[in-house]
Amino acid sequence: MKVLIVYCHPEAGSFNGTLKDVAIDIFESLGDSVEVSDLYGEGFEPVEKAEHYKERVQTDRFDPLSEQRSAYEKNTLPDDVQREIKRLENADLVIFQFPLWWHQQPAMLKGWFDRVFVSGLYTSRMRYDEGYFRGKRAFCSVTSGAPKSTFTENGRGGGEIETLLRSINFSLHYMGFSVLPPFLSTEIQNKGYTYMSPEQFELHLKESLKNWGDHLKNIDKVKPLNFLGWGDWDEAGNEKKA
Repeated sequence: MKVLIVYCHPEAGSFNGTLKDVAIDIFESLGDSVEVSDLYGEGFEPVEKAEHYKERVQTDRFDPLSEQRSAYEKNTLPDDVQREIKRLENADLVIFQFPLWWHQQPAMLKGWFDRVFVSGLYTSRMRYDEGYFRGKRAFCSVTSGAPKSTFTENGRGGGEIETLLRSINFSLHYMGFSVLPPFLSTEIQNKGYTYMSPEQFELHLKESLKNWGDHLKNIDKVKPLNFLGWGDWDEAGNEKKA
């Protein structure tokens, strides 16, 4: 199996970095190949702008979708975008590793979605269960400083983790991925801010890493989230009534 880790954290020594390293070790020990897209480390540009496109379709105004689609068809997409698309094309499983910042993915990762999932990779029909990356799996591994018990519908964590990540998971579904449930590592805090004793915190981190490793070793047993596809909607785009 070929695994791609889209890693989004500005600090290599962070717990997110450790989760990424553990994933590499586990998959390689199982005989799988792993590639890492280190967004901060590689200096990925997250802001979509006219300057990315040398052969403009329109010069009087910037329409991102038109420029993306034209560049995709002409094979003139920016080098960093082409690199990321190739990495996705080569992967069987894609893991998005990032911290929850303000209850969502960091802006760097949102910008990756804006620029990499270009118009042309998807068309009016080539979306959802007929999307470009169908047959590939993807899921989010996220960290939070809040306790796991707070990630409930009305809890102070902001909601269930599946609800918080509904938009990013739906975007992955939109592109054709089979989306696995997110993996949540909680109470991952700066040691000066944790409510645990230093000894308890070290034990908690070790247990969190063990749970992550066990999850990855059994990833083939994880069932995808259920999303509707083309056959489930009526002409207005609403779910068909039984």
